[in-house]
Amino acid sequence: MVKFYYSLKSSLITHLALIILSKYKEEIMKSCKVVFLTSLSDKVVDEIISYSHKDFEIIVLKNSDSEEKCISEIKDCDFLLCHGKYPTDSMLNSAKKCKLVQLLAAGFDQMNLPLINSMEIPLANNGGANSWAVSDHAVLLMLSLYKKIIDSDKSTRSGTWKKPINGENTFEMANKKVGILGIGNIGKKVAKRVQAFDSIAQYYDLFPLDNQLNSQLSLKSVSLDELFETSDIITSHMPLNDQTFHMINSDRFSQMKTSSILINTSRGEIIDEKALISALDSREILGAGLDVFETEPIQPDNPLLKMDNVIVTPHVAGTTWDTWARRSEFAFSNMIRIIDGDKILGQIN
Repeated sequence: MVKFYYSLKSSLITHLALIILSKYKEEIMKSCKVVFLTSLSDKVVDEIISYSHKDFEIIVLKNSDSEEKCISEIKDCDFLLCHGKYPTDSMLNSAKKCKLVQLLAAGFDQMNLPLINSMEIPLANNGGANSWAVSDHAVLLMLSLYKKIIDSDKSTRSGTWKKPINGENTFEMANKKVGILGIGNIGKKVAKRVQAFDSIAQYYDLFPLDNQLNSQLSLKSVSLDELFETSDIITSHMPLNDQTFHMINSDRFSQMKTSSILINTSRGEIIDEKALISALDSREILGAGLDVFETEPIQPDNPLLKMDNVIVTPHVAGTTWDTWARRSEFAFSNMIRIIDGDKILGQIN
């Protein structure tokens, strides 16, 4: 009986503690302020906010809002959510209460990382939420170049039936070596997709996968030299940093096959654009599919826009309606993790 009494008492105390913690958490939720810096449309913003906790106060600030207004809202925010509009140093310095800067995108090169670190604010990206979209887009660019889709579409519409296709200038993915620069979330999905076309996937990464995972994913880790010398398709999925800036340069183009194509859906500055233009102009490589550029938006007089062996898109590889649910759930879940005292996911710093 005594044991039962103490067991019951302990259970009641635990239950009471959980109720108190739950009530305390509810009160914290009600006082949480999220400032959302964005350039997205109202429809997309509404979709994103629909995934937030019902008690969160969400303040949306767009490109048209002044820095002074942004600072006045950020200075007492608990969380900073960003996509398409990013905080200036003055905004960050005002974020004294901020517990997390959460990005809805994968890239973080727009952020002043040293300043964020000095303020001891965690910074997180989207944890690969757009990796499906980007990997789809990378393969789309490969196929569009190989099959001359843009030229064929224009020809069909203009009445010059089959003119761009001569039987010598279109290719299949089967048995081609696809060299993947960076084997993170996106790189792995690209490998899976090209393997479905019977391509052979190889990759370079500073931190290669272990032998068991390479075997499971039918991947081969190679040196940077081997990747450039042996790949039929090279696709970049690296983050931009001091080590990757202009990683793809004139020396690398000289290593590539004249029949090879280059795909970039990561960051424009990873490629030395002047060297790329030269390599394309001299037919040192066959073609390029580019979603990103050294200067964005791309300038109208950029030679890339006039080249018939280049396909360009305006940094939209990761943008699909489907991604917003994953991005939003991930972002708001990270905020809940902070409140619960748990480790956040996708942390950069």
